[in-house]
Amino acid sequence: MQTLDVHSPDMPDLQFVLLVTALCTSRLTALNIPDGLRTMVFNRCWVLIHEGPPPGRLEERILDLRPWTEVTVEAMAETIRAALTEAGIQRLVWDHPPSEPTRSSTAVAKPLIDRFGYLYPHPIASPFLRFPRW
Repeated sequence: MQTLDVHSPDMPDLQFVLLVTALCTSRLTALNIPDGLRTMVFNRCWVLIHEGPPPGRLEERILDLRPWTEVTVEAMAETIRAALTEAGIQRLVWDHPPSEPTRSSTAVAKPLIDRFGYLYPHPIASPFLRFPRW
């Protein structure tokens, strides 16, 4: 079992938002976030960066945070924490082993990776999350 403390995740907000929204859009059955709450968390983050409604198909429910600022990411992190806290969830628990990256970074992703490295120059070790070396 893997766990994540919602209020002390020991990771930068960007990592936290990406991890939680990935969990919310996953098909994991062993996750302590009910389906309705998963949808609500993703939808609330979506409306912070898009004008239109969130996509209905699970495969299209992906947040592209490259063009957004640190303030936007902070707002998403607080939105996630508020929704989970309101539902009485202080710790996320899921059963899925960490997996190796499925593909390499692209030139399009380089600006985000560089910005991430600038904002958080000292990587935080995490036993439940592995990032590829770019």
